[in-house]
Amino acid sequence: MKVTEIKPIRTERDYEAALEEVERLWGAKAGTAQGDRLDVLATLIDVYETEHYPMDPPDPIEAIKFRMEQQGLTRKDLEQIIGTRTRIAEVLNRKRGLSITMIRRLHERLGISAEVLIRPSRKRAA
Repeated sequence: MKVTEIKPIRTERDYEAALEEVERLWGAKAGTAQGDRLDVLATLIDVYETEHYPMDPPDPIEAIKFRMEQQGLTRKDLEQIIGTRTRIAEVLNRKRGLSITMIRRLHERLGISAEVLIRPSRKRAA
């Protein structure tokens, strides 16, 4: 199904059609009719996905581990942010929660969203 007019995405069929149209328009220059159409469709798709496929924010510990991997950091690199090796191990093993000071430092130094860091950490499955 080809989207001929831009309209709200209400069904899965509308969503699939909009995705096909975006794929067809991908790379269109900004400020052109096709570029404007691409922008509007992307916005409509985002709204539909947010409503129908919500994503939970990441777990704080997983976010820290991910950022460490991204930046090639080791646990030793976290000492100035979190504290001693023992404290780092406790935090990363979910035995100790993050303090406000840790959250501030992780946010400032590693760029992890404070909103993610203040969430309760998921307990590991036994």
